Parts: sequence; C-alpha cells; structure tokens
Amino acid sequence: MADPGTPTVSDDEADDGEPAAEDRSVAPTASTSWWRRPAVVIAGVAVGAAIIGGLAGFGVSSVVAAPGGSCDAVRVASAGLPSIVTIHASSARGSGSGSGAVLTADGLIVTNDHVLTPALPSGAVRVTLMDGEILRAEIVGRDPQTDLAVLRVERDGALQPLAFAPSDELDIGQPVVALGAPLGLSNTVTAGIVSALGRSVTLPTSEGTTVITGMVQTDAAINPGNSGGALVDCDGRLVGINTAISTVPNSEGVGGVGSVGIGFAVPADTVRAITDELIDNGRVDHPSFGMTTATLSAAAAAQFGVPPGVVVTGTVPGGSADVAGLQAGDLITRLDGHASPTEVTVARVAVTAAAGDEVEVEFVRDGRQQRTTVTLQPNPAP
Repeated sequence: MADPGTPTVSDDEADDGEPAAEDRSVAPTASTSWWRRPAVVIAGVAVGAAIIGGLAGFGVSSVVAAPGGSCDAVRVASAGLPSIVTIHASSARGSGSGSGAVLTADGLIVTNDHVLTPALPSGAVRVTLMDGEILRAEIVGRDPQTDLAVLRVERDGALQPLAFAPSDELDIGQPVVALGAPLGLSNTVTAGIVSALGRSVTLPTSEGTTVITGMVQTDAAINPGNSGGALVDCDGRLVGINTAISTVPNSEGVGGVGSVGIGFAVPADTVRAITDELIDNGRVDHPSFGMTTATLSAAAAAQFGVPPGVVVTGTVPGGSADVAGLQAGDLITRLDGHASPTEVTVARVAVTAAAGDEVEVEFVRDGRQQRTTVTLQPNPAP
C-alpha cells in the first residue's frame, strides 16, 4: 500500500485492457486530517508497475486569478486544433495513446517522452491528424529528463505549426486553452487559466526520476491522453506542453486518474530549447552524476545509527562521481548544500545544473564523515 502522504504515479488502464495514456499527478500538503497529498500522474501512456513520484517545492497556497475573462474557445479551437495530433504507440508489450503538437510545416511534432514508452525500443508510432489521416512516425530524438520527444512524419502537403508564446509574457490568471486527446478522444478542447508559474515537479521517467522546473500550472482540465498536447493562449500560441496532473489519493493512498483542476505543462521556452537540440543532435547533453542511488529514510537511518541521506549503489567508471572518489556504499548526507538529500534532490540538482558545474558532497564511509567536489560531466552518448 502506498504511503498516503507520498505522491504516487499510477497506471491507468483503458477500456480495452491496454495501457491507457498516462498522466502524472502531483499533490499539495494537507492542512486537515482527512486531506491526503494528491498523487503525481503522467498524462500519457502508463506501462509497468506503479511508481513513486512527487512534487518538489509545492505548497498549499491561494492563487487569485487576475481579471481578464476567458479565451474565445471557438476561435482558439478553430485555429489551434489543426496543429494537434493524436499519437498511438505500440509494440508486442502493449499500446497506448497521447497527444502531440506540430512544430514545423514539414512534419516535425513534439510530444511527451513518456507517451512513446509502449513503442520502445522497436515498436511503432502512428500519428492521427485532425481530419483523421493516419501517418507513420519516426522518433527524431528523446529527452527523458525534460519528458519531451520529437517525431517526424512524411506527408503530401504542409502541416500547420503552432507559434510559440514567450514564457516571460505569461501572467498568473491569464486565460488558456488545452488541446489534445484525453482518453483517446481526439480534438478535445478545455479552457481555464494559468493558476501559477515556476512550479518544480518531480516525475518518473523511463530512466529513473527527473525534476522539471519552471512548469506552468493550470486549472484547464487535463486527463490521461492529454500528455504531449498543447496549452495555448488566446492567440493560439503555445504556452506549454501538457505533461502532468494532480490527483487525490483515497484513504488507502491510491490516487485517482482524473483531473482535479491542477495540471502542469512544460513551459514553451523549455520546449523550444529542448526540441531545437533534439532536432539538431537527436539528444540533449544534460550533466550527469554518473551514479545510481537509493534514499535512506530517517526511520531506516535511525535503525542503523547513521544520518538520513542517499546511498550510492553504483558508479559509472570514469563518470563524475567516480572521478570525485565516491564509491558504492557511501552515504551522502549533504549534496549541494541540501542536508538529508533524497533521490529527488539528486535529480533536481542534475536537471538544474550545467556540465562543468561543481557540486559539494559530504558523505559517510566506514563511519567517517568525508567531503568531495563532484564536477558534473555530460551524459555519455547512448
């Protein structure tokens, strides 16, 4: 049974028994005894067992929407839906669906990396356009760390790309519209506002855990299958890529899978930067600690008479941690100024740092407190 105080990621099952579009949901801390922390659920394709996730830097706060009315959803839908696609990913292991947004007229499409999970490593990806035309797609590049991926389709005739809205022009309370295919229902439109800006959301990925910073929070209804679709402003410009939602666990700590009015989108500026690099290079060179870790909770640490932190379970030969002298079995008690770090702390530091940055690490080995500096290297090429 999941800890009811811990955000969790659940697997959503479609009516046909296949994995449904997965939506990662996040939850605020409760102030009353009956309130539970909502779970982080992905909005794309759920594959495998339930994964523990969470929301970093998220507290209960009241956000007052600025006056400004709402978008003309009819006009936004008419202008924006031709740029939205439904994505079907499948392999012998299963299948699922999500959404995508057209980047270029010649066939480049952005979506969430987790939407493609059922097709990895050698399955098929198909894209359905607004008019029902179905096209085969190839994966141009994937970046699990920001949960973004780029697809390419070949088509006679140009596609209609979305324009980008600069992230620094967004305001809390600004009306927005979500476009996508929740539960496989293509060409769906929901409206809301920008509820908050700059959220840091912890999500599971195909390669572990990541923290996406600067996310746009919205109350526009986002549900499983919306992942990879567009959050747009009243001019139909891309504000962000819908990625995660919050759900509220029941008394047993099991989260729901529907919208509770708290959704998160990767901001447009991040989408532009990451997709540009994926198109140019097929990958993004994020820095890496070059180590695997496991969180040692305060309760577990007390049993062993050691401080809480993260245990190094392995290092990559020649990687950042290895060069800095860290070894399997070391207990990291302070990382980049953060006492009692967790695996989420490690992910957050990695995703917000650049290659070449130095990270101060304090650790315990053989009962002795020690200190080292880790110089972050780029992730090795796959």
